[in-house]
Amino acid sequence: MFYAIPLENKPSWRNPPWMTVLLILVNMIVFWGPQRSEENARERAAHYYVNSVLPELELPPFVAWLEETRSPRAKAARRLLAHEETGLLLDGMQREKVFLQKLQADAVVTPANPRYAEWKRDRRQYESMRPAPFTERWAQDYAKDAEFKPWTWVTAAFLHGSTGHLLGNMLFLFLFGFSVELALGRGTYLSFYILGAVGASMLADWAYAGKGSYGLGASGAISALMGMYAVMYRLRRIRFFYQLFFYFNYVTAPALLLLPAWIANELLQHLVGGQGIAYMAHLGGLLTGATLMAGATALHRVKTPETVASEQSADNGDFERHVAAARRLGAAMKFEAATAEWRAAAALRPGDTDTLRAWFNTARLQPAGEDFHQAARRIFRLPATDPDTLALQHASYTTYLDQAKPGARLKPDDMARLARRFTRVRQFQDADKLCRVLLKIAPDHPELADTLSVCANGLLHAGERDMAVGWLPHLLRLAPNDMVTRALERA
Repeated sequence: MFYAIPLENKPSWRNPPWMTVLLILVNMIVFWGPQRSEENARERAAHYYVNSVLPELELPPFVAWLEETRSPRAKAARRLLAHEETGLLLDGMQREKVFLQKLQADAVVTPANPRYAEWKRDRRQYESMRPAPFTERWAQDYAKDAEFKPWTWVTAAFLHGSTGHLLGNMLFLFLFGFSVELALGRGTYLSFYILGAVGASMLADWAYAGKGSYGLGASGAISALMGMYAVMYRLRRIRFFYQLFFYFNYVTAPALLLLPAWIANELLQHLVGGQGIAYMAHLGGLLTGATLMAGATALHRVKTPETVASEQSADNGDFERHVAAARRLGAAMKFEAATAEWRAAAALRPGDTDTLRAWFNTARLQPAGEDFHQAARRIFRLPATDPDTLALQHASYTTYLDQAKPGARLKPDDMARLARRFTRVRQFQDADKLCRVLLKIAPDHPELADTLSVCANGLLHAGERDMAVGWLPHLLRLAPNDMVTRALERA
């Protein structure tokens, strides 16, 4: 067995790989939702089967039928019967559709059998306990008489056989997916992922047709991502961790060299007769992904790592240029032009507190201007809650409230957020004012109850009992069962 994992690349959280995360979530929801429910119901039915009269009446005829039809599984089934491995024999019998049809037509246990009524009762109960097929319905069917269901070329890529199967695939999906998503963009990335699954399934359908069993798992689509990754980086040297049978090490090599290594590995594994793993699906995914990425590269639809780095470098250069211009214009007392430059810099780095502070302080010289209101809102909506950010938000709020013309333009969401944050820094007077305004202008705001609870709780812990109790009538109306409300009732 051979596999290689890239070690150098890290996801860009400035542009998070949301589509990769979504694909991982969908796979996990399908497995721990309908697939797990089906498996639990099947286990309950199997438990009933083992403890009923059915094994005694059905399994010996089933093994005899395998021997009569010269099935390659007949010898193994005879050994399982001798060792009373009922569960494994039941699994095998459920896959033999011809025998099941004979069984359900009363051609195995016939009405002439003295225990027919007993068998019929338990068989009816067992079948009623078996869940409606989900995995079997949406997986690829490699049986000889399988119905042609091309939609399973996609749906099978979202099914898994076990928790280990799922988690292993999701790890590789994340490791390769985030780089490919960044290069292609979310829409093209999702389209290529689906097409990779289709290519993998089509080759598997051709290779395993008539051999029985089912095909499922995201590994074909993930192999397509691996093919895309190799073509995307081409001759760029990437540091990889690799394992070859029992040997593992690190190597730095051109990414494109991994493509023939992966292809050779899948062909070798297929030829040596690997059981239970659809190596041809992996090969189909690799070839499909490599072809798709080669086409996208030829059409200049790919942001290579070099292109992304160049764009980020350009953004940094633009940011520094705007900051330098803003400082120069501010020193020359050209405040309107300086404000515009700070606005442009803030657009490039929306979370940079120094830039927002400078924009706000320059814009306040024109308190009726739109920039003053915009800069204030951007500061109030900063996600961080560290002491420096909270101090900036409170200082900016005080200045904005005092100087904004014709008046402050605070939205209810901003009021609720600031009230909770001001409570954390013990600015209770300002938090109290915001809560009262919020009650007046947005009495049905979805965060009002939580905001009042946070403020009242902060006041209680700060020893401001009388102020905290003042919020009790509103909390009794909005959150009567809240722990803070109950604490205030006892205060």
